[in-house]
Amino acid sequence: MLRLVATRAGLGILTLFAVSVVIFICTQILPGDVASAVLGNQATPEALKAFRLELGLDQPAYARYFNWLWGVLHGDLGRSLTNKRDIIEDLWPRFLNTLFLAGYTALFAVPLAVGLGIMAAIREGRWQDRLANVLTLIAISMPEFFIGYILIALFPGASLATAFSGISFSDRVAITTLPAITLTLLVTAHMLRMTRNSVLAIMSTPYVEMAFLKGLKRSRVVSRHALPNAAGPIVSVVALNLAYLVVGVVVVENVFTYPGVGQYMVDAVSKRDVPVIQACGLVFAGVFVTLNTIADMVAILVNPRLRHPR
Repeated sequence: MLRLVATRAGLGILTLFAVSVVIFICTQILPGDVASAVLGNQATPEALKAFRLELGLDQPAYARYFNWLWGVLHGDLGRSLTNKRDIIEDLWPRFLNTLFLAGYTALFAVPLAVGLGIMAAIREGRWQDRLANVLTLIAISMPEFFIGYILIALFPGASLATAFSGISFSDRVAITTLPAITLTLLVTAHMLRMTRNSVLAIMSTPYVEMAFLKGLKRSRVVSRHALPNAAGPIVSVVALNLAYLVVGVVVVENVFTYPGVGQYMVDAVSKRDVPVIQACGLVFAGVFVTLNTIADMVAILVNPRLRHPR
């Protein structure tokens, strides 16, 4: 068991290393000159040359990558090209804001989605199941920015903010409510459908049919026999959606001017601030890989058959 968990953790670290290479390459092959983009068209050739030397652009790409990676491993994400501040100083509070939004959303979305998914499986083919299918299809079909703007139009007095410093917890909750509702509508629909389908897939197995032949009620068969064996896929899809709440909130944060990592990254892209883009991309990748690795481990714990693959 420990060997299997260690293997999954090692694969997660290798995946994160590969993602760091991809992030670095993608930021290096962006069209245009970084120095010209940051300093503007009025910069003199001497200023551009000095700025390129400051960025280390005279060094080969692999040397810049290992210098960057060495700094990341020691907690140094570099300095922003636009304000010359340490990136970690600006990134960390925004990362906490994004985690607050993700946690606030997950607090309602996960139990709601899993509960409704189980209910839809128990009531398969009835009006409750059909209503859940229709509502989830509507929620999935609408893009998040559309839902966000509708909520802003419906609640014009709702609080929006550009910073969280110096405000109370209740004000923070009020500011986060509309973005959290938007994300809840998106991830609940996906998790509900996956929970329902996972449970129904188990319902067609022979041992579940035997439970029905013994006269057990459908709700008891689902809760005692189907749900424990469907826990693996459900945990995986919940983890994927939790990861989305952290790495996929770029649009929602910009719609609501929410001071999170997504808005920070969009601002960096518009200013061609490459070190900030690399740091945000690495944070997003780290969260995504970590949550998926944890989901794999939880799935192994709840389903003993995964510990002995054929």
